[in-house]
Amino acid sequence: MRATRLSAGRHAGVDNGWIASPAFDDPAVTQLTLPGFEATPQLPAHRLFLAIKPDVDTAERIARLIQQLRPVVGFKGKALRTERLHVTLHHLGDFVHLPPEDVVARVRAAADSLAMPAFDATFNQVVSLHGRRDHRPFVLLGDEGVGGLTAFQAALGEALEHAAVPVQRGPFKPHITLLYDRGGFAAKAVEPITWTVREFAFIHSWLGKTRYDELGRWALKG
Repeated sequence: MRATRLSAGRHAGVDNGWIASPAFDDPAVTQLTLPGFEATPQLPAHRLFLAIKPDVDTAERIARLIQQLRPVVGFKGKALRTERLHVTLHHLGDFVHLPPEDVVARVRAAADSLAMPAFDATFNQVVSLHGRRDHRPFVLLGDEGVGGLTAFQAALGEALEHAAVPVQRGPFKPHITLLYDRGGFAAKAVEPITWTVREFAFIHSWLGKTRYDELGRWALKG
């Protein structure tokens, strides 16, 4: 049975400016410059990605875990709000202007085509990852318990490619970012957090503005 779309947010006012992601580079979209008058690089302001979000009860359990770990890790960084906790499945590009509607439509078409059942995901360790100094992600990881999640991510990648949406290649290490701090914390086992993944979401992030717009949500069924 195919994944069932639950919702699709409105994506109006699209400006088809150039895109800051190599995945969607178009050689026809260029900017002319003269020697000595090079244009100031434009920074990306928007990001598209597909993600899995823990249900409300699981997100609250993760929030409690963060508070329990603070005395152990000594971090002072602010925890991410529960509604922002997620596992990124595919990063689909960073954009200077609002993402073009044709890109959004292709991603939705790929999600509509996916036929996958619900599955369980278990995360059982925390660790600091590499990042900017004093702004390194402290994350929740899994091992054998994320096998279903890895298989789902791969199937979703194939659906995206079939819909002409380029995807980034490389190893997939499912994680949930909990907060950002100075880092330096080695992997530590924690009480496993398990939930049944029943849906996934298509998210538009406004970079630097802590704003997420949900462009679609699809249910998984057996």
